[in-house]
Amino acid sequence: MKLYDELEARGFVDKVTSEELIEKLNAGGLKFYIGYDPTADSLHIGHLASFNLMKIFQNHGHHPIALMGGGTGMIGDPGGKNAERNLLSKEQIQSNINGVKKQMSQFLNFETENKAIMVNNLDWLRKWSYIDFLRDIGKNFSVNMMMTRDSVKSRLTREGEGISYTEFSYMILQSYDFYELSKLHDCQLQLGGSDQWGNIVSGIDLTRRLSGKQVYGMTFPLITKSDGTKFGKSEGGAIWLDAEKTSPYEFYQYFVRQADEDIIRYLKVFTQLTMEEIAELEAQVKNEPYKRAAQKKLAEEVTRTVHGQDTLDKVLKASQVLFGAAIEDLDDSTIANIFKDVPSTLQDKKVLESGWNLIDALVETKACKSKGQARKLVQSGGVYVNNNQQKDTELQLTHESMASESYLILRTGKKNYYLVQFK
Repeated sequence: MKLYDELEARGFVDKVTSEELIEKLNAGGLKFYIGYDPTADSLHIGHLASFNLMKIFQNHGHHPIALMGGGTGMIGDPGGKNAERNLLSKEQIQSNINGVKKQMSQFLNFETENKAIMVNNLDWLRKWSYIDFLRDIGKNFSVNMMMTRDSVKSRLTREGEGISYTEFSYMILQSYDFYELSKLHDCQLQLGGSDQWGNIVSGIDLTRRLSGKQVYGMTFPLITKSDGTKFGKSEGGAIWLDAEKTSPYEFYQYFVRQADEDIIRYLKVFTQLTMEEIAELEAQVKNEPYKRAAQKKLAEEVTRTVHGQDTLDKVLKASQVLFGAAIEDLDDSTIANIFKDVPSTLQDKKVLESGWNLIDALVETKACKSKGQARKLVQSGGVYVNNNQQKDTELQLTHESMASESYLILRTGKKNYYLVQFK
């Protein structure tokens, strides 16, 4: 399948600046870029579509350039924001770039013949004086045109809000990036979300004015959910790629929970599965939706890409815990996520030093109403510690009984879980 056909089939095409670009896309060999503002030390799953897009381009012989906004990130894109951003220091920006670069290397090949490269726009923006930049670059921009941009208009039309000159000038700097990448790396194409169309067109126009070169732009639709809510957010906030910010288990479960109405579209933009494989999963969604095969496949593919096969194996094991699988080799974060909705109690770790009688534990955690009830339940085989059946009424729980560093899990019957946290 030719590249442009694949992009259309996956739903990646929003707008292109010319029909000529389609031929160049199918021919291969283009150097292209996507820009990222390093406003945090980790990217989130909202970036996954653009990563996958770059990978698809690379698979078809094109050369990816990941542009880090070390300069523009200190200003901030006004698009998609209701208010002025908090400005970050140079040190914060650089620290964020280091974190993002590590994550991006999991997606793009930086060693193949058409290897990806990462550049920082601070390298060329910091060379300018304010006066020189206004004289040589600013003169190419019409304020009338800049005022028509949706990112600016939306801020100006909200009562009680506005936009600073700092953010207003963002599009000039972003446009200049395209010119510099064209000059330094022979970059011919900028990709971006549909909200970046105006900035991309401005960059194309500036590059033509300054160098006479013909460059191109293409946008892809922003990822949304069928119910209108924003993709990439949970009740706890953004779903991050950094395992320290979002546990791999929580990351995996986010994708498993996606609606049938969205899942095929997500498989197309977030994975490298072939269109034939996706068609098979689509048939399963229609015929056996209760199996959630497509959701599980999406979660597995994305978790493997972001966190690796070993971590995925642990996540899959953890996902079976609520169905009675053994609780072993799980860390505190994963256990806390698995059992976040079950009754929990807090205990002093000292009770484990001399042994905490199982019967006492069942009563104190309110898993049983009385010691008599607890004894009968244990004797009948209805009590489990970390999903292991226990029939000894004299069992003493110790440090060796722990499921992880801080947690122990009691269960009565098939599905009544009780989480015990030790401090």
